[in-house]
Amino acid sequence: MEKFTDKQIYDYLSQLDGWEYVDGAIETTFEFKDFKEAFSVMTRIAFECEAQGHHPDWSNVYKTVNIRLSTHDANGVTEKDFALARSIEDIIESD
Repeated sequence: MEKFTDKQIYDYLSQLDGWEYVDGAIETTFEFKDFKEAFSVMTRIAFECEAQGHHPDWSNVYKTVNIRLSTHDANGVTEKDFALARSIEDIIESD
C-alpha cells in the first residue's frame, strides 16, 4: 500500500466531516450520549476493523471516543485509512 502525499490526504479529507490530518495520521473525536452508547459504537467499529484487517489507535473516556488512523506498514496515511474512516462514518451515521 502506497503512502499518500499531503495533497492526496487533504483532498480525501474534504470528503469526510470532522477528520483532521495530525502528525502523520488522520484523526477525529466523537461524543455520545453516555458511556454505554460510546462503547456500543466502538464494538460495532471493532467488528468492521477486523473485517478490513485494519485497526485504529483509539481511546475512550466516558462518552468520548478518539480515533487515529495510519498505515504502519507504509509509515503514513493510505487508502486503507480512508476506507476505514468512511466505514466508521457509516456506522456513526446509522446509529
